[in-house]
Amino acid sequence: MYFLDVQGTLISDSDKQPIAGSREFLQMLNAKKIPYMIITNNTKQDSHSFYQYLQSIGLVFDFDKYLDPLMLLQKSVSKEAVAAYGSEAFLQTLQNMGYILDYTDPKTVLIGVKEDFSADEYAQMIDFLLAGAALVGMHETSIYAKNAKRYPGVGAILKLLEFATSVSYSVVGKPSEAFYKEGLERLQKQASDASFDTITVVSDDVKGDLGGAKALGMQTIFVTSGKYKSAEEIVPSLQKDLKPDLVFSDMQAILESL
Repeated sequence: MYFLDVQGTLISDSDKQPIAGSREFLQMLNAKKIPYMIITNNTKQDSHSFYQYLQSIGLVFDFDKYLDPLMLLQKSVSKEAVAAYGSEAFLQTLQNMGYILDYTDPKTVLIGVKEDFSADEYAQMIDFLLAGAALVGMHETSIYAKNAKRYPGVGAILKLLEFATSVSYSVVGKPSEAFYKEGLERLQKQASDASFDTITVVSDDVKGDLGGAKALGMQTIFVTSGKYKSAEEIVPSLQKDLKPDLVFSDMQAILESL
């Protein structure tokens, strides 16, 4: 059974097209009726729109096998008085979902992906947190890759803010236990005996996705088709409990190994 990441794993960070072996891997899972979930940290489009985009580029799977943080957000964050930071697409998606953005007296500081956070934005976040706002990340990615550049991910921003304010944070998407438990519950609709120790997670984010999965007992596969150019960039410096069980170049290489 599988949990499959999307950005950098199934689709390229550069052109948002399928990475080698992605379509074929899903075809194999579908043909053999192997249970799986597509677990993405998508926050720029509403869930159905991003799912439809994945369908349009040939990644064929049912919507009940799809999970992203937006689908769990309302369980974690009230729609009232949210100071949200991230891309314009993310902010618009939140407003379309009924969230009321408040940069005067927010109850929650909510962080999404963005490559160009400004010093003034950080200053504003810090003031809100010191005034009592809660700190929430849409996910905990280590690196955000865009336009052949690598920026601090949401996880890195959360760590910065926590260090600056001593305000602890919570996470909606990967690698939060709540997100993975939701994924497991949905997977159990395909296979009632599914448990974390029967799941293999495939992702290009060895810290932001796979570390949390490994802590819950899942097997982990790190692919170097996304955030990292090679395993040597990151794996040797990881603590033992974060090291992935297997490393492959891409989904095609995993498929050929089966």
